[in-house]
Amino acid sequence: MKKIFLLLTLFFISISYAQETTKGTIAGKLMDKEISGETLPFANVIIKGTSIGTTTDIDGLYAIENLTPGTYTVIFSFVGYETLEVPNVTVVAGKVTEINTALGSNAASLDEVVIKTVARRDSQVALLIEQKKAIEIKESIGAQELAKMGVSDAATATTKISGVSSSEASGDIFVRGLGDRYLNTTMNGLPVPSDDVERKNIDLELYSTNILQNVSISKTYSAQNSADQASGTIDISTRELLGTQELAAGVKVGFNTNAIRNGVGDNFKTSPNSENVTFGFYSRDLRTREALTQQTWNTQQAELPLDYKYTLTAGKKFGEKLKVLFTGSQDISFEHRQGEFREFRANFINDSITDVETFSKSINTTGLLSSSYNFNENNEVKFTSLFINKLTDEVFEGGRNGEATIFEETEPVEDLSQFIRDQNIKQTQLWVNQLTGNHQINKKNELDWAIGYNTVDADEPNRIRNEVNFRDGFVQLGRTGGFQQRKSAQIINDQEFNGLIKDELTLIDSEEKSLRLSFGANYRNKERDFGSQFLGLEESNINTLNPTSIDNLSRVFTPENLQNGSLTLNILAPDRYLATLESTAGFVSANYNLNKFNFNLGLRYQKDDLNVKYDVGNIPGRFGISDKSYNNFYPSINLKYAANERNNFRVAASKTITLPEFKEIAPFEYVSPTGQVTRGNPDLEASTNYNFDVKWEFFPTANQLVSLTGFYKKIEDPINKVQDRGSAGVFSFFNSAEKAEIYGLEVETKLNLIKAEDESGINLDLNLNASRMWHSQDLKELRDAQGVFLKTFRYKGLTETDLQGASDWIFNGSLNFSTNSPNPFLATVTANYASDKIFALGAPEIQTQSETFYNDAIIEKGFVTLNTVISKDFGEHWGIRLSGKNLLNPEIKRTQNVRPSTTGIESTETVRSYTRGATISLGLNYNF
Repeated sequence: MKKIFLLLTLFFISISYAQETTKGTIAGKLMDKEISGETLPFANVIIKGTSIGTTTDIDGLYAIENLTPGTYTVIFSFVGYETLEVPNVTVVAGKVTEINTALGSNAASLDEVVIKTVARRDSQVALLIEQKKAIEIKESIGAQELAKMGVSDAATATTKISGVSSSEASGDIFVRGLGDRYLNTTMNGLPVPSDDVERKNIDLELYSTNILQNVSISKTYSAQNSADQASGTIDISTRELLGTQELAAGVKVGFNTNAIRNGVGDNFKTSPNSENVTFGFYSRDLRTREALTQQTWNTQQAELPLDYKYTLTAGKKFGEKLKVLFTGSQDISFEHRQGEFREFRANFINDSITDVETFSKSINTTGLLSSSYNFNENNEVKFTSLFINKLTDEVFEGGRNGEATIFEETEPVEDLSQFIRDQNIKQTQLWVNQLTGNHQINKKNELDWAIGYNTVDADEPNRIRNEVNFRDGFVQLGRTGGFQQRKSAQIINDQEFNGLIKDELTLIDSEEKSLRLSFGANYRNKERDFGSQFLGLEESNINTLNPTSIDNLSRVFTPENLQNGSLTLNILAPDRYLATLESTAGFVSANYNLNKFNFNLGLRYQKDDLNVKYDVGNIPGRFGISDKSYNNFYPSINLKYAANERNNFRVAASKTITLPEFKEIAPFEYVSPTGQVTRGNPDLEASTNYNFDVKWEFFPTANQLVSLTGFYKKIEDPINKVQDRGSAGVFSFFNSAEKAEIYGLEVETKLNLIKAEDESGINLDLNLNASRMWHSQDLKELRDAQGVFLKTFRYKGLTETDLQGASDWIFNGSLNFSTNSPNPFLATVTANYASDKIFALGAPEIQTQSETFYNDAIIEKGFVTLNTVISKDFGEHWGIRLSGKNLLNPEIKRTQNVRPSTTGIESTETVRSYTRGATISLGLNYNF
C-alpha cells in the first residue's frame, strides 16, 4: 500500500464538477416491438433537419446532449423497421427530456410514446447514464425513485444507498462504517453548515423530499471537493422549475402508534414553552431570570397528537430567460418513546431508571426559492435560497414508577426514589443562499463559479429541569449541587461565507481520445458564537418547601418564596466559546480519455486554520485557546476501464484529512436529559486518511445494474468518542489509537423481475445492496522518553478494538410494483438492517488497574426497519398516497458488558432502550 500511495503523489486528480449548463438533453431507451421485453440496440436517433444524433447502446439506452433549448422532431430508425418521427419535443436548459418508445415492423402510434421533461438530476434514466459514464465511484437517487420508495427526507434517502446506515442513538449517517466527522455535506456543490452543536454535518432530515431533486454520495474523493472527509461527500441537489409553469398543493395526515396509544394520546405532554409557539415559530420576551418565577414549571398537554403536513409549489417561466420556483411546506409530527436507562461505573451500577419516557413534538417549516436567468445560450446565472425552521418541543421523564435510583442522591434508609423531568424547546433557523454561474466562453473553455452565504441560529432558549426525591404523599426537592431545579438558555450563531471558481479547458477532443484540464480554487470561512448559562433555585433549608405532587412542582417556585428567603437563587457564569474555521484551497485536475480507458488525476492544496477561544466553568482558570493549523497536498486518482457497453472497472485512491470539529475541541459540557455529559478536548488533533477502492459494474439492460466494490481505509490518529476516565457519565473525544483500518465489500443490484409489455402489464423491480466490513484499531498506551507510564486507553486486557460506529453488516432492499398504465398504481416495500456497532469506546476507570476497574464499550444493537408506500394518480390532477414507516417498531437498544470485581462474573446489561412507534399517513396531492 505504501508504494501505491507514493506513486499517487506523482499525479493530479479531479472529477469534473457537475454544474448545470445552459444546454439540454434528450435521453431514454428504445424497445424492440418484435421481441417482447427486449431493448433495441444500435438504432439511429436523429434530430430532424440536422446532423445531430446518436445510436442506442447494447441496452437500448441513448442520450443526445448539449442541445440548445427549443422544440425538435426526433427520428428513430433501424434497418428493416418502420421509422418513427416524434414531433414537438421540447428541450429545456439544464433538463433531461426522456423519450421512451419502441420500433417494430409496423409503424408505432404516437400514443405509445412516453415523453417526460425532468431535471437532469431527477431522471432515473439520466442518473443511471451518469453513473455509467462517471469516473468516480458515485451513487445517486433521484426524486422519481424517492417517490416510489415513500422516502420523506434526505437522511432516509441516503440509507437506500449501498454501505450507508444511520445511528438511532446519535442520528449520524455512517458511510462504510465512518460517521459524522468523516463525512462532507454539500448543497448544490457548496458547503452547508451544521444545525447542531453535536455534529459536523447538517441533519439531513431537515431536507424534505418536496425540495429535493436528487441525493448523491461520491464515495471517492475528488480534488475539487474539501479534503476534510474520508468516507465521501453527500450532495443535496435542490429542485428547479420543470417546463414553463407549475402549481401544486398537497396535504397529508397521519399518526404515530406510540403517540396515540392509551394513556399517551389523551395525555401527550408538552413543555410550558409550547405556549410561546405561533405557526411553528418560538418567540418570548420573558428573560430566563424572570421565567424562574413568572413561568410555570409544570408540563402542558397537546390536544390531539396527530401528524399532518401541507405543501405548496408554484413556478413560472417569464419570457425565454427567467425561471422562478417556490416550494414551501410545514410538517408537524408527534413521537413517544418509552424504555429504560442505566449507567455503570467501574462495573457497578450508578444510576437506574426503568420507566424513561420522552414526548416529542416537531414542527418543520421549509421554504425554497430557486431562480435562473439565461443571458444567452452560453451564459446562465442561478440563485437558490433555502430557509428551514425546525422546532422541537421535548419532555423527558423518568422515575414516576418509584423505582429510579441516582447515585449518592439519597441514603437507602430514607426510602426515597428519584424523579427527573427535563423540558426543552430547540429552534433551529437555517438560511442558505447560493449564487452560481456557468459560462461557455468558447467550445473549449467553460467557466463555473459559485458563492454562498449561510447562517444558522440553533437555540435552546428555555430548558427546564427538575430532580426530586419522593415516596407516596411526600415530595422533596433535590439537594445536591444547587442546580437540580434550573432553567437554562443556550445559543449558537453560525455565519459562513464560501466560494468556488473552476475553469475547464478542452485540449483534445476526438473520437479516439480527449483531454480536459480543470483548475480553480475554494474558500470557506465559518464563525461560531456559542453561549450557555444555568440559573437555579434551591431550598435555603431542606424540606422547607415540599410540592404536593411531582406534577405540580411549580407550586413552590413563586416570587414570594424567593423574596422571603425560602428559595435561594444560584447563577452560574455563562459558558462561551468563539470558534473560526478558515479553509483556503487550490486544485488542478486532468481527465484523459483514450478509447476504453479514462484517467482522472488531480491534486489539491488546502490550508485549514482552526481557532477556538473558550471561557467555561469546568476547567481550571476558565479561559483557554486551541489554535490549530494544517496545510497539505491531497492527491487522488480515479481510473476507469469500459471493457464493453455493459462492463466498467474502476480504481480509485486518495489521501484526505479529518479535522476536529468545534464541539470536539471546546471543553464545554453539554448535559443530556439522562444526566450524561459530552465535552470537547482542546488537545484533539486531526486524522490523516488513506483511501483505496476497486469496483466492477455490470449493466444487464438499460435500467439494471449489478456491481461489486472492494475498499480499504487507513486512518492515522483516528478520533473516537470515549467514556472519559473517572466518570462513566462523561463522554469526550480522543486520538485514542495510532491507526485504524477498514476493509470492506459492497454488492448492489437493480433488477427488473417483471417488465410490462403493454399498458395492461405490470412491473416488478428489486433493488438490493449489502456491505460486509472488517475493521479494527489499536488502543494507545502513552509513556514518556524514559518509558515511564503516563496514560492508557487500554482496558479489560484489550490492546485493540473495533472502530466506533462501524457495523460488520449492512443490508438495504426495496421491492417496487407498478402498473404500466398512464396513471400507474405504485407499491413499494423497503427494508434496512445494520448490525451491532460501538456507540462509545470503553475506558479504564483506574489507569494503573485497567484490567479490573474499567467501563466497557457501549454497543448499539442492530435492528431491522420496514417501510411501505402505496400511491395512485387519478387523471392529470389528483394523486393519493398511503405510507407506513417503521412498521416493525423494533426496540432500539444499547448494551454494555459488566463484570463486578466482587464476583468476576460478566453479564450484558441494557443501558438504554426505547421504541419509536410506527407512523401511518395518508396524503392527497393536486396539480393545477
